[in-house]
Amino acid sequence: MDAKFVAQCRVSTLTLAHWKPKHPSVVGVLARPSDSISGEKRITNVYKDSLFDHIAINYLSKCVQEATGLRNSKSGYESLVEAATTASQRFSPIQQHQVVIQALDRAFPKPMLLLIRILLPPSKFTRKLFAVFTTLLFAWLVGPSEVRESEVDGRREKNVVHIKKCRFLEETNCVGMCINLCKIPSQSFIKHSLGTSVNMVPNFDDMSCEMIFGQDPPESTDDPALKQPCFKLCKAKKSHGMNCLVDAAGFQVSKEGTRVPHLWYGDKAETHHPSFLSHQDNS
Repeated sequence: MDAKFVAQCRVSTLTLAHWKPKHPSVVGVLARPSDSISGEKRITNVYKDSLFDHIAINYLSKCVQEATGLRNSKSGYESLVEAATTASQRFSPIQQHQVVIQALDRAFPKPMLLLIRILLPPSKFTRKLFAVFTTLLFAWLVGPSEVRESEVDGRREKNVVHIKKCRFLEETNCVGMCINLCKIPSQSFIKHSLGTSVNMVPNFDDMSCEMIFGQDPPESTDDPALKQPCFKLCKAKKSHGMNCLVDAAGFQVSKEGTRVPHLWYGDKAETHHPSFLSHQDNS
């Protein structure tokens, strides 16, 4: 990668113009968690966050807390995980998506997002730029990543970000939080606010993930990620006794990966903060 391209990446902001593949498809295979992943303790990465990392993490955590109206006294990545865990306890899957989108709306000013869409029209370059930008500036959120190639309209181009081991999934150890507080709302936010489709394909065996820019995600009924049962050592389930095996459509996922109707709304789910309800009413 030459210096000129890297310089362009540093001054550019997140975007991709709308691009739609002729044959949308899921790239990647989601296997059932192996016994070593789902039933035994694993070695977790230790991150040494820089000053920039701390600022970014605390800023996003603050945005999530403001969106839910539920504060916590922790700091750093622990604060972000706590804010996400609280949201997963208090809100249904659909509401979790809305909480994250509201938090991202707070984090990124709308005039900036609009300007990005105008300045960066659809092209091979913008998809590559988006991928490189993500690897450079979002390691604090998802961990180390690299740009990889995929086929677009019969041509090879660098439009994929391969996250080696997702920090958020590793810290939460919860499939439900990965799906409802990262994958689905991120796909929606990028498509509607930044003007591009993105398909996020998590691998729950090794906790890696691929972000495929320019590719539409599959329908919820066809997405393997939404049929995935949670880890046996899920931190949210272990610490709070919550049912995290509920997918985005409100179905409970069995250990065999089948989906059965689930009544989400209970005492906790019906306790919402006024700021979140007002956001729903105005949307």
